[in-house]
Amino acid sequence: MVALPAATRPGVGRNASPRLYGPEYEAVVRVLESGHFGHGAVTEQFEREVADFLGVPDAVALSSCTAALHTALVAAGVGPGSEVIVPSLTFCATIQAILASGARPRFVDVDPDTLCVTADAVLDAVTPATAAVVPVLFGGRAVDLGADRDLLTDRGIVVVEDAAHAFGSYEGSRRVGGTGQLTCFSFGPIKNLTCGQGGMVIPRNRQEADRLRGLRMLGVVESAEQRAASTTYRVAATGFRYFMSSINAAIGITQLARFPTTEETRKDLWCAYRETLRDVPAVDLVDVDVAHTVPHLCVVKVPQRDRVWQFLRERGIDVVVQYPPNHLQPAFAKWTLPLPVTERLGREVLSLPFHPHLSHGDIEHVVSVLEQALASLRVC
Repeated sequence: MVALPAATRPGVGRNASPRLYGPEYEAVVRVLESGHFGHGAVTEQFEREVADFLGVPDAVALSSCTAALHTALVAAGVGPGSEVIVPSLTFCATIQAILASGARPRFVDVDPDTLCVTADAVLDAVTPATAAVVPVLFGGRAVDLGADRDLLTDRGIVVVEDAAHAFGSYEGSRRVGGTGQLTCFSFGPIKNLTCGQGGMVIPRNRQEADRLRGLRMLGVVESAEQRAASTTYRVAATGFRYFMSSINAAIGITQLARFPTTEETRKDLWCAYRETLRDVPAVDLVDVDVAHTVPHLCVVKVPQRDRVWQFLRERGIDVVVQYPPNHLQPAFAKWTLPLPVTERLGREVLSLPFHPHLSHGDIEHVVSVLEQALASLRVC
């Protein structure tokens, strides 16, 4: 198969967003025709439908997962003087949300097989200043802290899940977000469920939900409907402009209706990669526990990663690195400490093209070019 540029060969472009079909267009048009583009009834319908899908009482929509993480931390009482345990191997938005709350990160290493934190690593990192733990559900895989969640709770430490990759995945018999944790999702352009752009917090109780709703709307207590029916409103606390627009929510509603198909497709494609990579000994596929996960990424560990990356990119294969370790970034240098596993992974990890528009033929093509890269570097 001849390699084509990603622009003309959509199957090898990692960042292809889900195509919008008739229902999405119609839903967006209805919002445009209504003249109400901000937070409104459509956003609240999306919140209810996500809550029903997860089997939880409430869900709070926001403008992004970064906004969700920030507001979740603030709502949980995390602020200046606090320390938040977080893996370095994540998108920098996770760290920026911690800093926006006024807290500081305490970076920890990850399990090299899952790229997720472990309960032991979290407990070893706890200090008297620890106020929160932000486990990152890398690639969509749930992070089960087990009985150690109770130990953290007993010490007044809140767990805020960064589930940006993990909408639809399971922790045990419940979907992520449905297990009673404070959980944050991303509905960005390439996520398992997209709104074009957006995020969501699953609160632990009604009081927390009310606090989150006030935070996302500049501290205003009343709902949009209540404000429209009154000549005044109350600003009860500091807040942010983090609401989700009705346009984004309309896309999310239609995407959620098709999510069973999305879930099946993502699982099937990840398994196809696993089977195709089985006979490539130099490549180590990061396990996502696909039986319980709606995969968001297909990540491999390869030798001479930077040269392999260049070889594939030159042949139109849109591979990326997720993620450069944050504890080595200039912006976070004051909190740097040795993390040998993360630093090694930072030299090895490579994300292969992965999105619902792929075919099995595309996957075979990607792996074939990957084998060519390894052969050219004499590492097969």
